[in-house]
Amino acid sequence: MGTVDARLLVSLSGVTTRTLHRCADLAAELDRRKVPLSVLYAARTGEGPVTEWVRTRRARGDSVLLHGYDHRIPPTHRAVYLGKRAEFAALPAHEARLRLIAAKAALDANGMAVDGFAPPRWIASEGTFQALREHGFTLCADLVSVRDLVSGEVRRARVQEFGGPSQRTETVRCFALVLAAARAARRGGLVRLGIDAADLARPGLRQAFLDAVDVSLENRAFGTTYGSLSRSRARLTG
Repeated sequence: MGTVDARLLVSLSGVTTRTLHRCADLAAELDRRKVPLSVLYAARTGEGPVTEWVRTRRARGDSVLLHGYDHRIPPTHRAVYLGKRAEFAALPAHEARLRLIAAKAALDANGMAVDGFAPPRWIASEGTFQALREHGFTLCADLVSVRDLVSGEVRRARVQEFGGPSQRTETVRCFALVLAAARAARRGGLVRLGIDAADLARPGLRQAFLDAVDVSLENRAFGTTYGSLSRSRARLTG
C-alpha cells in the first residue's frame, strides 16, 4: 500500500515594512509553484502597507493565522527567552484570555478576522489552548503538531525551519532543511515549512527554503494552508 500524498504547509512570519518587499518576492515564487502561503500576523501590526498586503494575499487564497498580540511586551506572568520572547509559552488561562481579547479587538479594527492561531516561537501553554477554545479559535499550530481545537484531534508534524543563530554553518542548516522536507514528503501526512522574513535577506537561506518547497513537490506533496485544514474538517462534519 502506497503512502498518502503529503500536504505542504508553508508559513511566513516577521512581515514588517522593512521586509515586505522580500515577503512579496517569496509569495510570487510560491505563486509560480501554485503553493499557497500561510501568513503569521501579529495583532498589533495596525493599518499600513503590511496589513494591506496581508489582506491582498488572503483575497488570493492565502491563509492568515493570529501570531500573538504584541511581541514587544513581555507576558506579565513571566518572561520566556528563546532567542526572542515566546509570548504565549507560559501563560495561565486567565492571562492568555486577556491577550486574546486585546488581539481580537485589534484584528477587528483592522478587518482581519481569523480563527487559526500560531504562537510566537511555536510554543503555547495549556492555558493558551483553553483560552483559544473559549474565544472560538478552531486551530492551533504549535512546534510539533497541528491541533483541531473543536474535535481535539492532534496531527503530529514538526515545523521545519532555520531557527535562530546556530553553531552550525549556514550550509549545514540549508542542507538539513531540504533533507527534512524530502523525508517528510516521502512519509506523507503534513510537511510544515516555516521561515522568518529576516532570513529572506540571506540568499543562501532563501534559496534553500525554495529548494525545500521544490523537493516536497517533487515527492508528491501538494500545497495547502492551515486555514484549509480547518475548512476541510468543517465540510466533513457539516
